[in-house]
Amino acid sequence: MAEIKGVLLPAYVLADESGSMGPYRDELSDGLVSLCEGLRAEPMVAAKLRLAVLGFSDDVQVRLAVADMRTETALPQVIIRGLTDYGAVFTDLLQRIPTDVQWLRGQGYKVHRPVVFFLSDGQPTDGDAWRHPHARLTDRALTPTAPNIIACGIGEAEAQTMLDVATRPEFAFMARPGVDIGLAVSEFFHSLTASLVASGRALNSERPHLVVNRPDQFTLAIDEVGL
Repeated sequence: MAEIKGVLLPAYVLADESGSMGPYRDELSDGLVSLCEGLRAEPMVAAKLRLAVLGFSDDVQVRLAVADMRTETALPQVIIRGLTDYGAVFTDLLQRIPTDVQWLRGQGYKVHRPVVFFLSDGQPTDGDAWRHPHARLTDRALTPTAPNIIACGIGEAEAQTMLDVATRPEFAFMARPGVDIGLAVSEFFHSLTASLVASGRALNSERPHLVVNRPDQFTLAIDEVGL
């Protein structure tokens, strides 16, 4: 039997690149750079993670393929464009995640359930069309590599939509009313980095688990809809 190299956590960052994010492009770019540099500063943790950055609008574009941040030198580049097609996100992940997990396993790793960090500043422009691929992606009977999804809404995004995107109610967050959107974007990436570092460390524990930190200036979406 081939020797197992270790256990990896694949993490996908889905960043909204639609036109309404234009005023916050710098914060989005700086946040991605901070994320990458934060993981590089923790090589023991980065060894347990594989990071992918995907930009979405009318379609999904790869800004960083699944990468080992200890050796990756490229930084993700943000391109503002188009509308906010949620269906494109989940259709893409339906193919991408199983393929990536199979590839990592082929490299000799065990793979922890992937995690998706989803950031959007608006409602889906494809109506309810996104719900079918999302349902398939998150159904563990249909998709054994179904990810945990953390959804963070800013701007015009609605709390109920973030709850519907997230795989658990405690994984859905909304920026506090009136908070500066640029600040909210920065806080999202700060929390994301902290969550991945903590999750990477937890992979070495007797009971590996996903750690999700609430970003500063955000509340639980479930509190906003009053459920």
